[in-house]
Amino acid sequence: MKISLNWLKDYIDIPEDLDLSKLAYDLTMSTVEVEGATSMSEKFKNIVIGKIEQVLPHPNADKLRICRTDVGDGDVKDIVCGGINLRDDMRVAVAKPGALVRWHGEGEPVEIKNAKLRGVESYGMICASSEIGLFELFPFDENATIVDLSDFCSPPGTPLEKALEIDDVILDIDNKSLTNRPDLWGHYGMAREISALYGIPLKPLPSSELPASDGDLRIEIDDSVRCARYMGLRIENVNTKPASFKIQSRIWRVGMRPINALVDITNYVMLAVGQPTHAFDSGNIEGGITVRRARDGEKLLLLNDRELALTNEDLVIADDEEAVALAGVMGGRKDSILEGTTDVILEIANFSPLGVRKTATRFDVRTEASIRYEKGVDPQRVDQAAAIGVSLLKSEFPEARITGKVDNYPRPLEKTRVTASLDWLARRMGKRLPDETIKMMLERLGFGVEIKGDELRVLVPSWRSTGDISLPDDIMEEIARLHGYENFDPTPITSAFEHSINQRGHELERRLREYLSFRCGMREIFTYPWMKDEFIAAIAAPTGDMLKIAAPPAPDERYIRSTLLPNLARAVSENIRFYDEFSIYELAQVFSNREYGSPYDERERLPLQRRCLAGAVVGDGAKTQELFRRAKGILENMSRWAHMEDLSLEQTSESEKPAWADDVVWLDVKREEKTVGHLALLSRKSALAAGIKQASVMLFELDVDSLEPFTSRTNHFRRLPEYPQVEYDISMIFDEKARWSDVESVVLGKKGPGDLIRSVSFIDEYRGRQIPQGKKSLTLRLVIGSDEKTLTSDEIEKSAGLITKRLAKQLGGDLRV
Repeated sequence: MKISLNWLKDYIDIPEDLDLSKLAYDLTMSTVEVEGATSMSEKFKNIVIGKIEQVLPHPNADKLRICRTDVGDGDVKDIVCGGINLRDDMRVAVAKPGALVRWHGEGEPVEIKNAKLRGVESYGMICASSEIGLFELFPFDENATIVDLSDFCSPPGTPLEKALEIDDVILDIDNKSLTNRPDLWGHYGMAREISALYGIPLKPLPSSELPASDGDLRIEIDDSVRCARYMGLRIENVNTKPASFKIQSRIWRVGMRPINALVDITNYVMLAVGQPTHAFDSGNIEGGITVRRARDGEKLLLLNDRELALTNEDLVIADDEEAVALAGVMGGRKDSILEGTTDVILEIANFSPLGVRKTATRFDVRTEASIRYEKGVDPQRVDQAAAIGVSLLKSEFPEARITGKVDNYPRPLEKTRVTASLDWLARRMGKRLPDETIKMMLERLGFGVEIKGDELRVLVPSWRSTGDISLPDDIMEEIARLHGYENFDPTPITSAFEHSINQRGHELERRLREYLSFRCGMREIFTYPWMKDEFIAAIAAPTGDMLKIAAPPAPDERYIRSTLLPNLARAVSENIRFYDEFSIYELAQVFSNREYGSPYDERERLPLQRRCLAGAVVGDGAKTQELFRRAKGILENMSRWAHMEDLSLEQTSESEKPAWADDVVWLDVKREEKTVGHLALLSRKSALAAGIKQASVMLFELDVDSLEPFTSRTNHFRRLPEYPQVEYDISMIFDEKARWSDVESVVLGKKGPGDLIRSVSFIDEYRGRQIPQGKKSLTLRLVIGSDEKTLTSDEIEKSAGLITKRLAKQLGGDLRV
């Protein structure tokens, strides 16, 4: 939000010696975050009022003119200009050398320098409004139109910002810091805050007399919960002429575009006190005004030409025939201010914050009005807005008449009362302030204060009674921030650590991430907690246990994840276009609509949340076996590197294949006898449903909460071999059904005296023309060594031969020659 320092001065007399940086610092420390300040003097530096004494033709160009221009103190300069509306005695904006302008209002600012144009020396530049950032104040229809400032009677040489009375400083306030302060969404509220900070008197707002008669104006409120107050004023003899330059420049300086006097007045009121207003063309209102719920399917064309299909959850302003505005959000095209409007109904209303937010979010329509209503504007502000609005209308339209007023206020706001103990305040703040100081601070903010003994009784003003102030803690915050947080003495926190805390669950997560990222070369991904319906269907995940989002980010993203696999499949689908091979994983929470009790309060029932780990190994469809072995190896080595109890991978008759898995290539992941996850090839059907056409995808998912980390890291010393060990590869032909686990068991099982086999590892598996049907060739690598001596070739061959014979006898293997 932008705040004009000059506008604030209408309501408070800011001390002349108050430095801008000091004001910004104090506001940031006590109230709102000031992100920056823009000086209009710097923005229009070296741009002055010039008076064209004479317009002469250019000797070498038909479209250029030589303007003899007084730029101050009788200094007449020749300026070459191509403007189409130049004339003698015209006052213009002259950018002197050193000024920054945008050529034709486009691109980055460039510095003006003296130049020779078609053979004629030219001083500076006579500017169009778009070239100096004033197009919204001085719009034009034809290119090369020079801004005409003849209505401003400033002498030549006057700095532009002083001539236009826009010599101002604009404070840029972070909107997030205003979220819980609806009273600060206008200049008067910000002035009240500064008044309290520095003890400066706050000037009262203007008052205006309103007619007692309704003037045949009828206003009804059908839903008083969504609309607490609605004031309507019927005003005649107005038109859509431009507003005075003062109003235009003020709303422009804080970021709003001037349109016409009626619209600009409604915007001015909102920016002044934070109360949105709207004007209807009363000639297009049939009968009276009713604030009601929309009918399902009812249509409304907004001011931005967008047609909405409304629901019964939306609040509308309607006449006797149809809806004419979306309450608290935006007016309708048909009944708002039109070019020929002469009579209006001025709406000043108060709408429910929650209702406005839901409607604005549903239709993705965010306006300055809806932003303020969402914060919780108090109904009493309607009176302030009415007074300022009527005052401006009389100023802009002296002939205007207010012929009727209706103020429908079915639910008056009750001011909040809060009681706090002074001793409690002192303990919580860490400092005892005098009672009179506390009373003075709160009264500056508009609170009613009564102190009786240790009891502080506070009557909260209406502008802070819409949810902002309701607890003793809120009162403490008000006192502390006005006193200045920096004025409290820091108190060191003393604590005693009796023993270390071993958070095994968090350490396991870290080790899992390090293992997968560093040792396995996988990329960690982070996905949103909601899932797309397309990928839920692809994974065939049951939706019965899934939580639904009340306000989903998209219609097809209604479900919160109960498994990580749909989002993982989506990530694979979106990345497979750019990479042929990759591996990714995610470690995050999943949610279920099954409830569990809070460990802190048995009365709380929360959705079941568990930590899961899911990964995908992706590659060419012809490399399925390689992908399977890699994914299987990742899980087999996980226990060692993550320091947790062993996992086993198996497929038994009691196993249940996951719905998304291939019919053959899948395994259960178990810890002891409990299934904690699955490893499988994504089935062809599921892959196509997820948009994965050519690649093979190995997926795994583990329930991290079911994994058991070791209580401590137990190390065993193993001596390095004193004598060299030898690697010896053997290729043997086995039956197709032979498993590697059986081969490994035969090689390493029942070691006798002098057995020299230290380890065995899988190298390769082959099927081809040289291999009989129903057979496969398996290559394994033996590590052979002795603790007593260096082995001879004969001893190595003998040891390998024993293994070959053992495999032939027990598994029917034949040595491949």
